[in-house]
Amino acid sequence: MRVLVPLPDRDFDTTEVAVPWRALRSRGIEVEFATQRGGAAPECDPRLITGVIFGRLGADPDAIAAYREMEQDDRFNDPIAWDAIGVSDFDGLLLAGGHAPGMRQYLGDEVLQRKVAAFWALGRPVAAICHGVLVLARSLDPQTGRSVLAGHRTTCLPKRMERAAYFATAWRLGRYYRTYPAYVEDEVVASLETSGGFDAGPLALKRGTAEDDSPAFVVEDGRYVSGRWPGDAHLLAKRFISILDRDRGSNPVKPAA
Repeated sequence: MRVLVPLPDRDFDTTEVAVPWRALRSRGIEVEFATQRGGAAPECDPRLITGVIFGRLGADPDAIAAYREMEQDDRFNDPIAWDAIGVSDFDGLLLAGGHAPGMRQYLGDEVLQRKVAAFWALGRPVAAICHGVLVLARSLDPQTGRSVLAGHRTTCLPKRMERAAYFATAWRLGRYYRTYPAYVEDEVVASLETSGGFDAGPLALKRGTAEDDSPAFVVEDGRYVSGRWPGDAHLLAKRFISILDRDRGSNPVKPAA
């Protein structure tokens, strides 16, 4: 079983990529990476390793450890190019997030959006978290011209969280937490074309962990699962693997030996 993880060259969220990667690999699932041009390892947002401000607001030590493991992975170091993606070669798609400026390469690329729309049309499992949901919102069904998310249920980075992070750090970091003038939630909600399709979930006061994902929140809609922020990454990975298992039917994914 193979899962595709497209990424920008830099600035993706450490936790939202490395935590699901480690969970998938622990179940024996192959993870293939893709960047715009391919051939060189991408890099996460460095502030999430060192701490966003005063050494705080970065990734948890467990997520950083998973990222260091991922840096040694051959597929991470030799990603394929977006235009070389054969969508039917993959059983699942993971769209991670991040908010720093380098993410715009990934969030706004039309080649990647066409590949994502083609994969969505296959009806196979998809997971998206935080800003990664924007990739789906912007991926258009070629038959209807509408977002592939139209008529579906989802979450993403809630406006209240994006706004709070921005106002708490703007005095020092400027628009670091505002990837675009519009809030992620507003663009995602507009793409749904239906009332009640978006769920921001409860207030996020702490992050879920591998041992305790009770603080986390995700939305499942058939073969699609979405999360809000890095604190949902462990639960998202668990639910995504369950969907992949279910999709395989009588041949569930076996843990790696």
